Amino acid sequence: MLALGIDIGTSGVRSAVLDEAGAVRSAASEPHAVQDVNRIDAEAWWITVKACVRSQVAALIADGLDPHEIAAAAIDGTSGSMVLVDAEVRPVTRALMYNSSGFVDEAAAIADHAPPGHIMRGSNSALARLMRLQAEDANGAATMLCHQADFVMAKLTGTLGLSDHNNALKTGFDPAAEAWPDWFADAGVRTALLPEAHPTGTPLATLDPAFAAELGLSAELMLHAGTTDSIAAFLATGASDLDTAVTSLGTTLALKILSPTRIDDPAIGLYSHRIGDMWLAGGASNTGGGVLLDHFTPAELAALSERIDPNEESGLDYYPLSRPGERFPVNDPDLAPRMTPRPADDAAFLHGLLEGIARVEARGYDALEERGARRPKRVLSVGGGAKNETWRQIRARVLGVMIDRAAHDEASIGAARLCLMSAAKEGLFARSAKAEN
Repeated sequence: MLALGIDIGTSGVRSAVLDEAGAVRSAASEPHAVQDVNRIDAEAWWITVKACVRSQVAALIADGLDPHEIAAAAIDGTSGSMVLVDAEVRPVTRALMYNSSGFVDEAAAIADHAPPGHIMRGSNSALARLMRLQAEDANGAATMLCHQADFVMAKLTGTLGLSDHNNALKTGFDPAAEAWPDWFADAGVRTALLPEAHPTGTPLATLDPAFAAELGLSAELMLHAGTTDSIAAFLATGASDLDTAVTSLGTTLALKILSPTRIDDPAIGLYSHRIGDMWLAGGASNTGGGVLLDHFTPAELAALSERIDPNEESGLDYYPLSRPGERFPVNDPDLAPRMTPRPADDAAFLHGLLEGIARVEARGYDALEERGARRPKRVLSVGGGAKNETWRQIRARVLGVMIDRAAHDEASIGAARLCLMSAAKEGLFARSAKAEN
């Protein structure tokens, strides 16, 4: 048996194929076409996914493996990205991304009905995005809300309306009650658009025969309920105990740690995803590698990092953001970036940025500990930023814990691993949960 993971990232799509032992047998990637950030076309996601899967199939064949041996697949996508589609899975609105915000009118309608402190409050919430898309569907052509991973799932299987607990959480789904909130209709949500949310890893539907033939895969390939990109990155690391946390240093910064109990505090953007018999608590900040790339090329980042002494403090008090707005550990859509004064020396400026992001990370783990999570004894790093050794040492100094680069850091590997974990007798983290209880 082989398992396929498909990761729909910000810059492109990546895939990975794992064998039953969890070893990576093959991988592929394809970049997204450049799009107008104000008018994202979800069909472009699908085009890139198909191109990536074709590349993956070709890579398997070149390595002497049979693509028809892929028996299971799962998809992860950026958390909170969504589109409205018709019954034929054709987008009827633009897509809104995870960092889309400013939906003030929608936020006001939500505030009139949402419980105090609910995660859906605020002009940057995923529910506010859904309500904005509803308004843009002037002709009422929409049949279903699709999160990014749901959209590709529907394209691959021909079955519309399937989602997972992790992606649906950001739109307001309650994984404990396994239901959408009753107050949604009163707030103006067209509840008929809401998909069925299933536990992450659940086998849901087989690959559409036509696409199976087109892509060179078995029509018996089973698609499992997927997850978000940051959770897939967590799964890729193999972290499975309560003392090991995972920090994703991609375009944005995301923190995750397992907990036997649910930990939520929407006031600071902290929430827990249900994953097997455990909860995966954490949050996602708008700071991260994207801010660094606003100012430096990858080559410049590497060269300037060599000039920084990670054991010394920068002396700069930065909160690096690409634009106003933060989600975690401060939930403030108007939070202004703080990146001044800027030293004349670019290395000194980068030192301040790296240290500032590390302080946001430390503040996030402080918030988790204050609300019931364990203080991690070890942090595994994933994402592009995990390759920067200078940054790792700065973070270790600021956080005061051991920080290692994970052996695997691709969300596509985590998505494939999700299928293997789902098939295991213990299920997802069941053994850890029993040990703690």
